[in-house]
Amino acid sequence: ILFTKSLAADLAGSTQITVNSLSPGAFTTDMNAKFTTDDEKLAAMNASIPMGRMGHPQELAGAVLFLASTASSYMTGSDLVVDGGFVAV
Repeated sequence: ILFTKSLAADLAGSTQITVNSLSPGAFTTDMNAKFTTDDEKLAAMNASIPMGRMGHPQELAGAVLFLASTASSYMTGSDLVVDGGFVAV
């Protein structure tokens, strides 16, 4: 995140290039299948997330689209967190 901020500060004035980052929380993927196929581990993981569940990869699409679109043209040096509220608690 600090690299994002540093790059954003360097590029904002001279190039008008925006630099932002996306921080996803726990999402169901093949990489973490050991948590999603074990009911006890999945329940423990879900209990730690305020929304009560892990995210689905397609739920990142809107955030990625926003960052890639002109809707975020005045946003730079920011980190967009998509984690079901995990960092809020």
